[in-house]
Order: sequence, then structure tokens, then C-alpha cells
Amino acid sequence: MEKNDIGIIHGTEYRAMTKKLLEWADLAGMIGSKDKKIGLKPNLAVAKAPESGATTHRELLEGTIEYLQEHGFGRISIMEGSWVGDSTKAAFRAAGYDRVSERYGVPLVDLQRDSFTEYDAAGMKISLCDAAAEVDFMINMPVLKGHCQTAVTCALKNLKGVIPNSEKRRFHTLGLHKPIAHLNTIARNNFILVDNICGDLDFEEGGNPVVMNRILGFLDPVLCDAWVCGSMGYETEEVPYIGLAERLGVGSSDTGSANVVFLNEDAAGTAKFTMTGRVKRLAGYVEPEDACSACYGSLIYALDRLNDRGLLSKGAGPVSIGQGCRGKTGNTGIGRCTELYEHSLGGCPPKAVDMVKFLEEHWVSEQ
Repeated sequence: MEKNDIGIIHGTEYRAMTKKLLEWADLAGMIGSKDKKIGLKPNLAVAKAPESGATTHRELLEGTIEYLQEHGFGRISIMEGSWVGDSTKAAFRAAGYDRVSERYGVPLVDLQRDSFTEYDAAGMKISLCDAAAEVDFMINMPVLKGHCQTAVTCALKNLKGVIPNSEKRRFHTLGLHKPIAHLNTIARNNFILVDNICGDLDFEEGGNPVVMNRILGFLDPVLCDAWVCGSMGYETEEVPYIGLAERLGVGSSDTGSANVVFLNEDAAGTAKFTMTGRVKRLAGYVEPEDACSACYGSLIYALDRLNDRGLLSKGAGPVSIGQGCRGKTGNTGIGRCTELYEHSLGGCPPKAVDMVKFLEEHWVSEQ
């Protein structure tokens, strides 16, 4: 796997999908020595089940641990520090990680209770939990989801879990973006396995999950988060810590030069979870026919961006999407399955940011 590669796999067999993606990436080859300490860093900011759209699905950890153990790696730990005010121990239980730990013999490390050391992070002093600093290889396992303060959260921001609570409080006083960027100059981020199964629409605490049913693999955290912006309908410039991290040498935001590899392009699947709250209301603008999760979910993100701008009207005609649209005609369609529609945006799926521009021009303008 190269620095500019993006691996994408769709489906609902999450543990098997994880192993297939790791085999494609040759994770074992990246790690090298079987004696290395390996850390798995999920997103467990709060004590909620993954189906809420807030936390990393345990199947990703199961698939990763099975892959590593089958390749002879034994020094593995799961580490996280929930946000200030919540209990990491409770979060481990809520996400089912206690059962994962027992089944595979992998310890859970509560970083809220860990010691820490201060480092120079490209000119900014930042404290890092010692257990996280001591691993030889860190697998960052964020949830692709919205955030009430930074718009999106994924690879770069997920490492906020490897700092002590006192540092988390300070990050907020500093405005989050600058310290997040500097943190990524010292915190290990060797491989990124993104949970894009059902991340929340716009809130890190969950409650409005958007079903995508896919898992992503990256080596570059800046590229990861820049790609995430497009998939959620944002421009990269709307999330300042991405550009700041790029200027600090953490990675590249050049998604145009990325090599996107679909491991099973025709296996996107349909939505698995019931839509709730705002997601259900936004889905009222959609006329799906056998729509794949990734395409449908991207459209939900695009509609949410339009809603933020006050551009959604109850009287608007539906936007068509899905494999059932093939060979049919209509007014406005999203995805290559609607290529015969009067107004159609190609792609499988197109990015949400491109959907926003397309809908502004061909759908909103006709309301």
C-alpha cells in the first residue's frame, strides 16, 4: 500500500471485510517484526453502542485482532481515553469491547488512568499518554462522522483520545484546530482503519446515524480527513486542522492524486439500520429504488449541507437514486444508475460535496 492509496470495501460482514482490507494493504508487512507492540485506537468518546453512530464497531477490532494473531503478532492492546466527563470503562462495555478482550486475550488500556509525558509537538508543548507513546505501531480506528465544533471528525481528531483529560480541556480552550494539528506530529498514526458503517450526521455523540456500510483504509491521516470532507459535503478549507496538519508535514490533502481502490465495487448493499431523527426527515426528499448504502448515505450528507444553507423546500420534487433507476427516465437523479434522467450526476457514488453543487444548480434552482 502506498501513501496516496485509499482502500474501500462495502458490505455488512464487517469482520470479514476488515480482514480482507488488511490483507490487501499487507498490514503485516508494514509492521514487520512480530515482537512489536501494536496499539488499536478506536473511537469511544462516549459510552454508547456503535449503532448510535458514535463509536467504533467491535467487528473491526475482531477482524483486526484475528488478522494480526493469524500473522503471528501477539503484543496487541486496545487503548482509548473517553472524553472528559465520561468513563472509558463504561464505553468499553457499551461497545462490547470487554467481550472482545476476553475472547482474544487482548488487554483494554484506559488512557484516562494512564501516566503521561510532555513533548515538543512542532513548537507546541503537548502531553501524551505513556501507553500510547510506547507502542511501536498504532492502528487508528476512527468513526467517520460529523462533529458539532469541527464539522467532521476522523483520523486526525481521533488521536485526541491518547492525551490526558487535563490536555483535552486545554485543547478546547485553544480552539481545537491548532492543537489537533500539532498533536499529530508526535502521536503515532501508522495505519488508519476507518469505520464508515453508520457514523452520525453531525454530532460526535451519536443519535442520527447515516448508514454507509463501508470500511476504509489509509496511510495518510491528512489525506483521510480531506477525503472525508468531500464524502460529507464539506470543502477541506472548512475544517482548519486539516490544512494546519498538512503545513506541519503530517501528510497531504491532495485527494485529486489519490489512488482509490474498490475491493468489491458491486457489493455496497442496502441500509441495515432504521433511519431516525434528522436523517429520516432528510430522506423524505429522496426517492430510492434499491439504493446502495454508500450512495444513499452520501446524498443524506449533501441534503444536510443544503439544509444548513436554508435551501431545502418541502415542495421540492424527489431526488432519485438507486439501481432500480437503471434504464428509466426522470427529472433529477444521483449516481450512474440515473444516467438517462434529465439532470443526472454520475459516479458510484459521487462525493457528497459534488452532490451539493449539482443539486444547487439543477434541483434547488428549479424549486
